Amino acid sequence: MPMSPEEVYAKVVEQVGEAGRLPMPPVETWDIFPWEQVDRTWLPKVLRPPLQAEEPRRGEHGRGCECESGELPNLVWRNERWAVTSTNAPGGMPLILFLRPLEHLDLGDLDDAMAAEYGRISVRLHRIMAHLPHIGRVHVCRWGDGGAHLHTWFIARYERLPHIIGSMAVEWNEMLPPPTEEVWRADIRHVAERLAHHDGECRV
Repeated sequence: MPMSPEEVYAKVVEQVGEAGRLPMPPVETWDIFPWEQVDRTWLPKVLRPPLQAEEPRRGEHGRGCECESGELPNLVWRNERWAVTSTNAPGGMPLILFLRPLEHLDLGDLDDAMAAEYGRISVRLHRIMAHLPHIGRVHVCRWGDGGAHLHTWFIARYERLPHIIGSMAVEWNEMLPPPTEEVWRADIRHVAERLAHHDGECRV
């Protein structure tokens, strides 16, 4: 079961004190970070002119994509067409899982049958994660700029921690203390087993 908000807060206070700040991840070094510091003031970056073409994504046209090998790292559930995978290790969010097709497809490539199944699995996965203890919301995100193979993020966030809401909640994943490996793996197994009640098989 995920840590309670009180347990998370206690771990943070133990690490940095009540008025202390957690170490900030190096977001200012990311190309996509939209602000920069000028004379000690944060300002939007100057917009660069358009490129001649979009930069190729990882695994474009199936080349260099991890699906080429047929082996998915961190596999927790699958059926004949879809897989759910996890992160490599626990992070600050209680649980982050990814839904992806086994075939090399992006969102716009799904036919009606695949799209319908994508919707059904997404709702089931969201519902199961949302019913874990101490979860406030489950954010469902698909950005699509990093990899050409469709992978949708399901990000469970803690309830009742007032700063950890909305689109910036995932940034806390690198700052908050992670759950123990045992708790994290038990939560993954619970989700995979519940998914397998509907379809497919648990792989953890």
